[in-house]
Amino acid sequence: MEHIVTVQDAVTAFADWLEPTDAELDAIEREMPRILADIETLDVQIALMERTPAELDQRRARRDRHRVLVERAALANRAVPGEAA
Repeated sequence: MEHIVTVQDAVTAFADWLEPTDAELDAIEREMPRILADIETLDVQIALMERTPAELDQRRARRDRHRVLVERAALANRAVPGEAA
């Protein structure tokens, strides 16, 4: 069986412009604390869907939401002029 590849796929499969630029990688690195805070908050929310939340679970959820807000504020305060936050 032969695999048929379109000319477009063959030409653009390894194009340099498909990779993230250094500026994009730097932006991701700057946002990583917020991304990790969002992931932790989602983990807590998923865990709370599986059972009735106790007081400790509710505190953990509030703490994680607060952490996300702190990271978002820190990211907004570090924003580079002329760059979207």
